[in-house]
Amino acid sequence: MDRIPVAGPWITQKEIDYVTDAVTNAWYSNANIYTQKFEQSFAEYLGVKYAVSLPSCTSAIHLSLLALGIGEGDEVIVPDVTWIASAAPINYVGATPIFADIDPKTWCLSAESFESCITRKTKAVIPVDLYGGMCDWDGILNIAQKYNIAVIEDSAEAIGSEYQGKKAGSFGHTGVFSFHGSKTLTTGEGGMLVTNIEDIYERVLFLRDHGRSPGDRMFYNTEVAYKYKMSSLQSALGLAQLERIEELIDRKREIFSWYQKELAHLDSLTLNYEPPNTKNTYWMVTAILDEKLGFTKQYIIEKMREYNIDCRPFFHPLTSLPAYENLSQVISKKNQNVVSYKISPYGLNLPSALNLTEEQVKYVCNYLKLIIP
Repeated sequence: MDRIPVAGPWITQKEIDYVTDAVTNAWYSNANIYTQKFEQSFAEYLGVKYAVSLPSCTSAIHLSLLALGIGEGDEVIVPDVTWIASAAPINYVGATPIFADIDPKTWCLSAESFESCITRKTKAVIPVDLYGGMCDWDGILNIAQKYNIAVIEDSAEAIGSEYQGKKAGSFGHTGVFSFHGSKTLTTGEGGMLVTNIEDIYERVLFLRDHGRSPGDRMFYNTEVAYKYKMSSLQSALGLAQLERIEELIDRKREIFSWYQKELAHLDSLTLNYEPPNTKNTYWMVTAILDEKLGFTKQYIIEKMREYNIDCRPFFHPLTSLPAYENLSQVISKKNQNVVSYKISPYGLNLPSALNLTEEQVKYVCNYLKLIIP
């Protein structure tokens, strides 16, 4: 069988038509039509007031921190298991990342660990809706409110996921999304920041456009700021994808159901968890191996590659990366974040591309079962 990719988009004629129209007509007085429509439609989909399109989710986290006034001397809590983009912007603004443990079932930020990490310097928390799963939002929001901590919801991987009927990205002071080519909704590269708070929205608009206020004097900058914008071509692609979002989410859930059926009797691994009253959109179908097997994630990934099957590792704890080895609080967290270090060595993402067929999933599962007794 041809190589099976770990991730990738589902593009139809609608996306091609929208992007073709944008490259043909989205200039001059029409330059912002697709961007404005994409932002408006995205806000409506999430049920929030404001949405700002950006070049990446990383820039959305960066602007969130800046708009919340977080900087040198402040601490921001982030789960130990996530992509480094969730934490790197904390360093951009001169603040200190504090790494909390994850929940053993959802793999999202543990509310208990979050509270244990709070100090007088804590100004914000960045919970991550990992792999399409949802955090314990009741627990996290209660703690954040108790200690007056700002919440930046990293929903990069969770477009369409829900907690008690409310969509991912709508829980924090801001919510942030990624539209990387691997994501359920893609613009190739790109991101979105959403909020219900007008002051944050206005500040983000100012900061993303070189420190000039919308509608103000042309080329009149009052601060040194940033160039964080999305092109019309990306917005056109994103709008077309957003108009198909339920179709994309249904496909993700269908792919997961195929894996669930094929691996149902394999007691030596655990797939993504969907707690009651939540909807998991399964951006990545993830398998956690029983450590008693004696196989690490890297061993399985290499074996699967021999059968033309691409997999990727469950995120490494950020405290295990060389990028953070010089932070004074990392050593203690390696001992405290027990769940992160227990799960990560044995987790891998199985092929989850939107163009997968049921036949391909069966092929993946058959070879996985050959490797795992």
